[in-house]
Parts: sequence; C-alpha cells; structure tokens
Amino acid sequence: MKVLIVGLGNPGLEYVGTRHNIGFAVLDALGGVFKAPFAPDRLADRAQFRHKGRTYVLVKPSTFMNLSGKAVRYWMAQEDLPRDRVLVVADDLALPFGKVRIRASGGAGGHNGLTSIIEVLGSEDFARLRFGIGNDYPKGRQSEYVLGPWSEEERGALAERMEVAGKAIVQFGLLGLAYTMNHFNNR
Repeated sequence: MKVLIVGLGNPGLEYVGTRHNIGFAVLDALGGVFKAPFAPDRLADRAQFRHKGRTYVLVKPSTFMNLSGKAVRYWMAQEDLPRDRVLVVADDLALPFGKVRIRASGGAGGHNGLTSIIEVLGSEDFARLRFGIGNDYPKGRQSEYVLGPWSEEERGALAERMEVAGKAIVQFGLLGLAYTMNHFNNR
C-alpha cells in the first residue's frame, strides 16, 4: 500500500524556519529519519521511503501555499491514489504551539494552502494533520506572525513535537486514519 504525505509551506530560503512552513519541516525531519532525501520534481520536492511494507511518498509543493492544490492533484494522479490515502500536514493558528491534531475532513480555517486544495479537489474530504503554531500575536499582525520565525522557547521544543507528528504520519500509513486520530489527538 502507498500513501501520499503533503507538507504545506512556501519555497525559498526566506521561508525556512517560519511557522507557516512547519509542513515542510515535519517532512524534512521524517525524510531524515528514514534516510529519504528530497529531490526537485514536477510541482514539488519529492522523497520516498518504505516501512513495514508500506510506501510513503512525501511531497513539498513548490507552487507556493495558495496554489498547493495544483501539486496535490498532480501527485494524487501521478501516484494513482484516492483521497483516503492522502494526508496533508499544515500549520494551525487555532491550536496551541506543538499540539498535533488529525482530522478526516473539514474546512480550510482561513489557511490558504488548505483552501487551494479544497478548491482544486472539489472536496473537504481529505485527511490533515494540523500542527499548532499558537496565536500569540498582536491584533492585525497575523501574517507577520505566521510568516515569522519560531521563538527561542518554541525552537527548543520543536524537534520533539515534530517527532510526534512524524510518528503520526507513519501510523497513518500503517494503521489508517481512525487509529491515528484515536492515538495522537490527545498527545
């Protein structure tokens, strides 16, 4: 069995280490664990690894956040995968820093990457792993906060929280969405 894991972020050095690029960071960390380096490919950087009989295709769209749906649709078609074998990793302002929440479907919640995917797929029915980035920013400064770097305190805890997200991704591929939701949504 094969699964497609899509980490959302923006390409370019100026976005590395920002809250909005946590989807890329989680996939980079997971690729590192499984010694699966990313290489440029069509509409995304792509890596792949096998674990316990499952194939994980990791993609980081190179389309910029607001066009993520284009890359998701392409890679679903390229890998011949239905929506139930796709997991999208995205940042979430509504969750406290480091909280990992997996959902089977839902709206975009103001997230441009999720909005693009929903528009292109014509459905909200795809799994997503939401990684909490908190919402500790002054009124009117949401964009600066989301596109800003992690605080020193957050950076100290980031590796452990990304490891939890990586374990959730592996479980999604091995045991499915329901198990993964039950096991990780309260961690």
